Amino acid sequence: KKATDKPFGVNAPLLYPEIEKIMKIIAEEEVKIVFTSAGNPKTWTGWLKEHGIKVVHVTASVKFAQKSEDAGCDAVVAEGFEAGGHNGREETTTMVLIPMVREKIKIPLIAAGGIATGRQMLAAMALGADGVQIGSRFAASEESSIHENYKKKITELNEGDTQLALKKLVPVRLVKNKFFNLVQEAEDKGASIEELKNILGKARAKKGMFEGDLDEGELEIGQVSSMLKEIKPVKKIVEEIIAEYEISKKELCGS
Repeated sequence: KKATDKPFGVNAPLLYPEIEKIMKIIAEEEVKIVFTSAGNPKTWTGWLKEHGIKVVHVTASVKFAQKSEDAGCDAVVAEGFEAGGHNGREETTTMVLIPMVREKIKIPLIAAGGIATGRQMLAAMALGADGVQIGSRFAASEESSIHENYKKKITELNEGDTQLALKKLVPVRLVKNKFFNLVQEAEDKGASIEELKNILGKARAKKGMFEGDLDEGELEIGQVSSMLKEIKPVKKIVEEIIAEYEISKKELCGS
């Protein structure tokens, strides 16, 4: 609120341990838009809408996109397997997921996963999306709150440097580092859910992404990170995406 007089949203993963407290703060502060994820959309959508809040639920499958619409969500984010962070067990890519979801829901559809450029944004629109959600490109921005060590690391990533891990818990796409290798070794040996929880510990993502521990930290980022070679201001990133989108659209239309 101090930073802007424009509308802004809050991202609220429903698996957070203090989610009830978080939701009450959101309502008290009169936040206008909430993006929920990692949970059943029925749990909070009705309550949020009673407080005059627009609700968008993030899903990685057609089934849960339909459940989101049935729960009263105002829009759905369909997130493909390419995305960073928590991911779908189905491992459906954005190219496949977006048209399938578009066919089954009537509410606005936002595409996510593997989108960082104007051309990729246009491709998502061609598949049936009404808009896009972009994460990794803005992680590597000047304004991003992640640690400078991690920002630099993102610009050094190449194809294949991220992979899905912790599938027995909540699947998450990570940069391959010492922590990732530890998890993979444990999973290859058939580690139980409890053993994986012990390896993960607490605040592992905070250690990596916000404290800059590139070895022991959990470094979440999407596959598209291999395309990101510069840290830029958000304003410039947005301008470049929109400009490329418009140029690409004209090229395809032959004008």
